[in-house]
Amino acid sequence: MDLGYAGKRCLVTASTAGLGFAIARCMAAEGATVVVNGRSVESVERAVGRIRESIRGADVEAVVGNSGTAEGCASIVAACPDVDVLVVNLGIYEAVDIYEAGDDRWYDLIEINVMSGVRLSRHYLPRMLARDSGRVIFMASESAINPAPELPAYSATKTMQLSLARNLAETTKGTNVTVNSVLPGPCRTEGVANLIAGLYPGVPTEEAERRFVAENRPTSLIQRLSRPEEVADFVTFLGCERTAIVNGAALRIDGGLIRTVM
Repeated sequence: MDLGYAGKRCLVTASTAGLGFAIARCMAAEGATVVVNGRSVESVERAVGRIRESIRGADVEAVVGNSGTAEGCASIVAACPDVDVLVVNLGIYEAVDIYEAGDDRWYDLIEINVMSGVRLSRHYLPRMLARDSGRVIFMASESAINPAPELPAYSATKTMQLSLARNLAETTKGTNVTVNSVLPGPCRTEGVANLIAGLYPGVPTEEAERRFVAENRPTSLIQRLSRPEEVADFVTFLGCERTAIVNGAALRIDGGLIRTVM
């Protein structure tokens, strides 16, 4: 199936590793011009090189900037003023007690997880609307509607993302532009591996992952962590021209973790 990515420019924030890298690589494999973004020249150049090594003829560009800050977003849009697909992927999380996390931790997560999407959408979405073509995808989480007790601030910011994405989608009415959210379950990325290692110190990786799912996500139907490539395949399909009727949606790719039918 040709997803129609040829000639499209796709910006994936925080795409030097983890889910962001997997999404960037998948879109590059479909023929898109992919803009890899990260906070340092070294990490971005390394990710660009990895994609070019694995995909013959990949068209990859590098943009350095921390999209979790206003200054970083300004640097990104200055270097890459227009895109066809924006994947708002930057997100941070940490295991904290809801009564012990200070205001500064909450503000940090809101600034990074929510305001990055606000700032970049405020720039790119009007341009998509002006030419009547484009996709904005927010990488949220199943924790947005199934709050994780060990991640209270993170869960709250992901709920905020769903509301933001839906409000932005309302501005696309009657156009060929869409804004959607994707809700993955726990995924085997470097960040999640570190989180699980912190929760189960000294426990071998596979056993720690099994215990994490059993104890923290017992309703999962797949009973495992997802793989970055599985999530990337879904996001890449959502970003293509064939998904024009999917708009304003919060799409679960959580392995059946969420039990509600709506």
